[in-house]
Formats: sequence, structure tokens, C-alpha cells
Amino acid sequence: MATTDLHRPFRHGLARRELRDPVFQAYALLRIGFTVAPILFGLDKFVDWLVDWRIYLAPEINDLVPGNAHQAMLAVGVIEIVAGLVVAVRPRFGGYLVAAWLGGIIVNLLLQADHYDIALRDFGLLLGALALARLAASERAQVATGPADPAR
Repeated sequence: MATTDLHRPFRHGLARRELRDPVFQAYALLRIGFTVAPILFGLDKFVDWLVDWRIYLAPEINDLVPGNAHQAMLAVGVIEIVAGLVVAVRPRFGGYLVAAWLGGIIVNLLLQADHYDIALRDFGLLLGALALARLAASERAQVATGPADPAR
């Protein structure tokens, strides 16, 4: 009966064994990180506690969007909050959404020719968001078909 305990689903159909799986742990860490970070950064666009976000908006982008830089950053904040919530609910789609959003941020930063260090950091985050999307696809397949046989 011990094998039954290992495969008995609990909390969203996860077996206890899966919680010890390093792949699942990586997936969970990325999912939590890409849920919390965009939401916090999005909220900060409204209060500017971390930084005055307008300094990161390229003039070429500012000229394209309606309103002023502050209003653009408020819109960015809303988009980031929504992206974080999407990751929480649909991590496979949300990972790609956040990766695309980070791609746009990278382009914006490169247009300024001043924030290459932040663009490089955001490229690393983009890779992490893509990894989340791929791991979410794997987790979804495992939930549908059951965990892989460890003997194989």
C-alpha cells in the first residue's frame, strides 16, 4: 500500500513524490517568481518607490504612445500586473506573454543606448520566462498522463 500513498493525489492532483522532484521545484520557483515580480513592478509604476520609471522610457517610444511618460508608465504597470496574474493562472501562456513583454522592454532599453546592463538582465529574465513556459507545458502533460515511470 506504500505505492498507493506515493501516487495518491493531493492539492491540485500532485503526488507527494512530485514535490521532491527538482524539475517541479524549478517550475514552481519560476511560476512564483514570474507571478510576484511583474505584479510588484507593476504596482511600483504607480508609486515610484523603487525608481522614477519614466527615465527608462525611450523618447522614440514616448513619442509613439498617447499621453505623457507618466501615463505611459501607469499603462505599463497595469500590463505588468495583468501579466503576473496570467502567469499565476495560465503559466504556459503567461510565460510566453512575459517573455514577449520583456522583449519589448529590451528593445526600449536598447533604443536609449544607455541601459545595456539592465537590457542584459532583462534578457536573462526573458530566458527564465521561456523556461517557465516550457516547464509549464511539461507539467500540463504530466498532469494529463500521470508522472513518468522512474524505472524508464
